[in-house]
Amino acid sequence: MRIGLYFGTYNPIHVGHLIIANHMAERDDMDQVWLVVTPQNPLKSNNNLLADYHRLALVKIAIDDNFNLRASDVEFNLPKPSYTLDTLAHLREQYPEHQFALIMGEDNLRTFHKWKNYEVILDRHQIYVYPRPITLAELNNQVAPTLSEIHNHKNVIITDSPMMQISSTIIRNNIQKGQSIQYLVTDPVRQYIDEMNFYRQ
Repeated sequence: MRIGLYFGTYNPIHVGHLIIANHMAERDDMDQVWLVVTPQNPLKSNNNLLADYHRLALVKIAIDDNFNLRASDVEFNLPKPSYTLDTLAHLREQYPEHQFALIMGEDNLRTFHKWKNYEVILDRHQIYVYPRPITLAELNNQVAPTLSEIHNHKNVIITDSPMMQISSTIIRNNIQKGQSIQYLVTDPVRQYIDEMNFYRQ
């Protein structure tokens, strides 16, 4: 099978994640998309990060009715911090019958040169890139000279996925302000968050 790996902290998972994942899963060159819940992103702060098993549970209930999507906890038992290169090596060993590709937003592609041994990943795996709005900070911070080389690599596939402006930060902020998150997340996810009193503080 051809598997697209969609890494994220999913803190929490929202409809933007689901739209992108489903769009990728429906491509002719993709059989399934695995949403890989990341315990610790080396390039991100862990403030307000829910426990791994809660974020995994939220992903599972969000995609419960879609057989083309699967929640993965593969990184939970790997050394921390989680490096994609190591995760890919582990998956190739565990599932030699599968071909693994990466799914990432353009914002991640802009920092891809900072990833551990990114050249190895680029040579061994296809990368499906979906559009993300560029921030003012990114405009002020000049693009790395390696970006055009990465962008034009034969294994980088720029897709026509919808551009999503929903973020987990917006959802957490809405909850803290007592504002509704209806339609930003699925109803089962919203109910789980409410029942567990997540992101209130």
